[in-house]
Amino acid sequence: MKITRHRKIIELINIHDIETQEELARMLIESGYNVTQATISRDIRELQLTKVAARDGKQKYVMLHTKPADMNEKYLRVLSDGFTGMEMAQNILVIKTVSGMAMAVAAALDELNFNEIVGCIAGDDTIMCAVRSVEDTFKLTGKINNILEIHTAK
Repeated sequence: MKITRHRKIIELINIHDIETQEELARMLIESGYNVTQATISRDIRELQLTKVAARDGKQKYVMLHTKPADMNEKYLRVLSDGFTGMEMAQNILVIKTVSGMAMAVAAALDELNFNEIVGCIAGDDTIMCAVRSVEDTFKLTGKINNILEIHTAK
């Protein structure tokens, strides 16, 4: 539960300019999480969130602690090396991979934190990605194609 709550917090702060712990708690409760002020405080500390100036002069929570650049490069390489194709079915993106690589590619997709993806289920050579909307599915396929073009050119 804690891991999914942390993912939701990261998602919320990436989408919204959240200024206070109370705002964050309200959004989590609206999303179905039963949280207290103490829980929010602990989550902020564990996720190493900090406040920065937002564009309207207010403050907002952000996550400054990021993975080293070489880790992102590894995930991009796994995606590129394992990918064989994809097909859109409304707000579901089905990704085909080299046999035995679906779990690794799905893990890479999770670590790359595409906001469009709600979750992935991986088999042996197929991943089903639940995407927020049809529009987001088009955005996601574009992002994946861009990654593949860049890594194919290397």
